Amino acid sequence: MRTYDVVFILDEKKVEDAGEKFATDVIAQVKTLGGEVKEKIAMGRRQFARAIGKNNSGIYLEFVTTLDPSKVAALQEKYRLNATVLRMACFDYVAPDPRGKAAAAAPAMM
Repeated sequence: MRTYDVVFILDEKKVEDAGEKFATDVIAQVKTLGGEVKEKIAMGRRQFARAIGKNNSGIYLEFVTTLDPSKVAALQEKYRLNATVLRMACFDYVAPDPRGKAAAAAPAMM
């Protein structure tokens, strides 16, 4: 099992509840594939730098999941043709530095 960061951009014209019903569906799908959703982050509505089709903005949802690497393709295939999903990306999860940006940017003292 590996930890992944799965990000969805949803068409706001096709979502009524800020993506809560869609998020419930994603959580159920991950459990069906034998994984677990550790964290769901609703990032809200954001403007695009460039339009996706005729859409200038979308609703962003992020899920931190543990999933078998062989099941990632099945998750992507499940949402590939979903009309609500404008974009989906699955990345290896990198935990944020608990010290913060300032501490991470500071040079090491020897």
